[in-house]
Amino acid sequence: MVTTERKLILLDFEKPLAELESRIVQIRELADENDVDVSGEIRHLESRAVQLRQEIFSNLSPLQRLQVARHPRRPGTLDYIQAISDEWMELHGDRGGFDDPAMVAGVARFAGRPVVMLGQQKGHDTKDNITRNFGMASPGGYRKALRLMEHADRFGMPILTFIDTPAAWPGLDAEAFGQGEAIAFNLREMFKFEVPIICTVIGEGGSGGALGIGVGDRLLMFEHSVYSVAPPEACAAILWRDAAKAPQAANALKITSTDLKSLGIIDEILPEPIGGAHADPLSAAETLKTCLIKHLDELSRLTIQQRHDLRYQKFRAIGVFTEL
Repeated sequence: MVTTERKLILLDFEKPLAELESRIVQIRELADENDVDVSGEIRHLESRAVQLRQEIFSNLSPLQRLQVARHPRRPGTLDYIQAISDEWMELHGDRGGFDDPAMVAGVARFAGRPVVMLGQQKGHDTKDNITRNFGMASPGGYRKALRLMEHADRFGMPILTFIDTPAAWPGLDAEAFGQGEAIAFNLREMFKFEVPIICTVIGEGGSGGALGIGVGDRLLMFEHSVYSVAPPEACAAILWRDAAKAPQAANALKITSTDLKSLGIIDEILPEPIGGAHADPLSAAETLKTCLIKHLDELSRLTIQQRHDLRYQKFRAIGVFTEL
């Protein structure tokens, strides 16, 4: 699904665009070599390239959006934290003997106020992904996150979480050390915290691994991110015993930001640069920062009880349906 050309990582549906951009480069080089003015044709092709990019990324299928969400160059938690915070100090360990690199957490200064920021961290290459366990946190990772969130609640610091994981780590060791209990405990405690909590799906939000840091007053989501009860491949394998039916599963799961906004599960969709957040990470970070400041200001004007009621009602409403 992903190919490498000219040291760029391309998704399958981006190949027509890559071919057009390659043609523009070739024409420009030939024109320079032969001292020929083809500026008019180049402008026309560049305009067509912009139009084609807009057409491609405005009509992505759910499975294609999943590919964008999983793009190796897509900005991760640490990328956004470093881009939007004035100061950042990462803290390690769950105080129980573990420090999970798949979950990063720390204290920061954001828009002039102290906050706690945390989230799953994937790698940008194979070696880094192995180190970070592909963003799939262990029980120690969720306990580390909880330790930092308790610190935030104790000292009145808002909590900003960034969700980017296919799921919690499903290995035998994770189960032996209480993966389900760790996530369930986080869910319960996050409902109790008195400080504002804003959760943002920045890439792939999958299963209980996403929910383990996903209980908040606001749930934001980047345009090409996905948020689901299970990855489409896993869903297809369970329902049809055939992972090749992942496109069918992706459509049924309603994993896209537009679907989830219409269902009332997320509160706001953050627009991405044309081509995805990885095409212009700084622009994506600026969009995220502006939106977080807006929601923090709104939540800070509410009382603790109002935030508790808002959080409770938000999650009670998920899954409500009407029979015709």
